[in-house]
Amino acid sequence: MRRASGITQRGIVAVAVLATVLTAAGCGTDDEPTGSRTTGSADTADTGGKDAPPKAPANSLTWEFEHIADFSGDLTDVAVLSEDDIWAVGTENNGEANAHLLHYDGTQWKREPVPEALGTTDYPPVLEEVGEEVLWLRPQTYEVGAGVTRWARWDGTRWNTTRLPYGTSDLAVVGPDDVWAVGSRSTGPGTELGYGERYSQPVSMHWDGTSWKSVETPQARFQEPLPPEPSAGLGQVFALDSGEVRAYGNNSFNHGEVENEPADEFIRLRWDGSKWVEQEPAPGGCALRTPVDQDDEGLFLDGNWYLTDDGRCVKIKRHRLPLSTGARKGSNQSLWLKEIHRVPGTDEWLGAGHVQVNQSGDPFGAPVVVRLKRGG
Repeated sequence: MRRASGITQRGIVAVAVLATVLTAAGCGTDDEPTGSRTTGSADTADTGGKDAPPKAPANSLTWEFEHIADFSGDLTDVAVLSEDDIWAVGTENNGEANAHLLHYDGTQWKREPVPEALGTTDYPPVLEEVGEEVLWLRPQTYEVGAGVTRWARWDGTRWNTTRLPYGTSDLAVVGPDDVWAVGSRSTGPGTELGYGERYSQPVSMHWDGTSWKSVETPQARFQEPLPPEPSAGLGQVFALDSGEVRAYGNNSFNHGEVENEPADEFIRLRWDGSKWVEQEPAPGGCALRTPVDQDDEGLFLDGNWYLTDDGRCVKIKRHRLPLSTGARKGSNQSLWLKEIHRVPGTDEWLGAGHVQVNQSGDPFGAPVVVRLKRGG
């Protein structure tokens, strides 16, 4: 998800507030962050026996730990409408399929019930900041075949229901009257296969400040003979600082039922101002990665990759968790970031997510806030 630039800056305030709240339970220095042992795409950290981070080489990028919370779970989303109206969504590894919706009213954080309009889900909902005082809450996933997506809108006092014409998987905000949503549809051109079967197709919708309207979107289809249970859709939409909108998805099927299977097809679209067109492919390891955020020099991509404006594909490194967290020297660790934001008025970047620690008999996930360190 990509938010309007002004809103993106306010988002980091909430990350900082969350870090402050969580710090009350324990924090550490940049050299060795502390915290109790805790129970998207990721990278795997280099193994090593030292907790202290080494000096970064020139032209490198590294996530530095800003804070490690002392509970088992994840911070999945955050939104800031004002200093006394901040919302956050998170999950706790307690074996229960319920999300935490947290609200800060300027004095304290309080857990709020998830709006009934979203229905029941095993996944935490997603916050979408659409304008200075407009906040939407939507399901992370939707029921295939439901036809519409139910959302909730915060009016400053309560959550109200709103609806989109098709199943929606992601949203990008260019401005309050220029919002894009993408997903898939199971009705209309290209979806009927006969015998009651359907071939879902990519769909996009646009909000002009007053209503949602569907936008003509290229269809996707395998060559005959079709593989079993084919389906296509868009899973992400992203707005560049320039205002250009890009959409990402795939055309797949039920694998393992026939020989000589075709390869899944990746959908990469760009809005040229009047219609969707194919994107130019990115180089190397960035080719199949999707954007998370953008700075003055390039794009942050999922899986901790970075694509520079001049076309270089760079892997963002990171440190291992300190031993004080309960992560052993031989553990496998991977960093999964849910949010990345620029610190307002600076060139500093923070990310929020968790480090997954896989080790014999005692795996766990450590919620973290990380800071980007640039070498050179």
